[in-house]
Amino acid sequence: MADVEKQAYELAKGKYAEHGIDVEAAMDKLSKKAISMHCWQGDDVMGFDQPENAASGGILTTGNYPYRARNFKELTEDFEKAASLIPGKKRINLHASYAVFTDENPWVDRDQIEYKHFEPWIMWAKKNGYGIDFNPTLFSHPMVKEGLTVSSPEKEVRDFWIRHCIACRKIAERIGEEMDDMVLNNFWIPDGLKDYPADRYGLRKRLKDSLDEIYSFETPHVIDSVEQKVFGIGLEGFTVGDQEFYVSYAAKKGGNIVPLIDLGHFNPMENVPEKLSSLALFFPYLALHVTRSMHWDSDHVTLFDDTMRELSYEIATIPGAWGKSRIGMDFFDASINRVGAWAVGMRTMEKSLLYALLQPAKEMKHLQDTYQFSEKMMVYEAAKTMPFGAVWDKYCRRQNVPADSDVWAEVKKYEDEVMSQR
Repeated sequence: MADVEKQAYELAKGKYAEHGIDVEAAMDKLSKKAISMHCWQGDDVMGFDQPENAASGGILTTGNYPYRARNFKELTEDFEKAASLIPGKKRINLHASYAVFTDENPWVDRDQIEYKHFEPWIMWAKKNGYGIDFNPTLFSHPMVKEGLTVSSPEKEVRDFWIRHCIACRKIAERIGEEMDDMVLNNFWIPDGLKDYPADRYGLRKRLKDSLDEIYSFETPHVIDSVEQKVFGIGLEGFTVGDQEFYVSYAAKKGGNIVPLIDLGHFNPMENVPEKLSSLALFFPYLALHVTRSMHWDSDHVTLFDDTMRELSYEIATIPGAWGKSRIGMDFFDASINRVGAWAVGMRTMEKSLLYALLQPAKEMKHLQDTYQFSEKMMVYEAAKTMPFGAVWDKYCRRQNVPADSDVWAEVKKYEDEVMSQR
């Protein structure tokens, strides 16, 4: 089998070389690109600070697959197993609801959390060579009142969540200092109404005023991002933080505040990858949450589909986008093995980026710029059946992770030996 794989790879490398594509350089480039792996897939977005409450406030997980991680030890254990199946560099993406409380650092509410509540995560990340990204958690909490947080008409509610977001920015800054890194701190709110609003302006004015207070101080180790959504479950009539609001706000504020694009948070008919080229012209970073939408749901495990390939092509070919893109995964599925979900979704992102790096982009750009549209179309189609699989298998072997066909056996073995004992 090894000889067959070697022959297949050499043939593939030669085929790509005919189009001026250096396969070895593509694999080397991909191996250095960190993808942020989200903690909330491992426990169905339950978190550690409100364990008695199911996910709520615009967040919904469905399914009852057993063996959900229940604490920091189990979650990091599952994370490490999944990471061992995924090629490339990794970061971890933390929500504030995953604060670790101990006898020395007992439970506090979200507006009182501090860096010390995340020190176990930082120590673990350093040990494993992971970077960290962060998110305030404005859902699954009693202070989400009638679907509203920082846009609420109640000052007490707004102030609670403003304090929470300020605390999170301070935590993210401290993480950045401790790890000598830039931390993406992403702001998402569920705020919206089930039916048509009587006062859109008032809700958005309160959101703007809250954000002004949240971002009133400098955090040199933080990239602040603001994430839109077209609607939420139970909030179908109106979303306060839509794309127009956040792009406008980020552009007005300047600095390190950028809009974050979540692939599942747009109208189903919108081409989300198409948005990157516009944002890349005006913002210092391209912040992404990568997921797969289906009908009205936004958080299915990513697969190697047209959207993923097009998204990756934009990242790989827009000037400067590779360096300034901050890619985080954002799916959660309680109906399947959670380690397997992580492995498939993260591998899909890596696979899509490698596929993009192996496209004849320069050739197609030349054909487009010289109005040779018929030939461009044919080159585009021919590239789809290039021997990509052999290169992907080679990349996985070099990264010491299994090929696609061998992943499930590893996941099932871990489920039988570790997860089933919970």
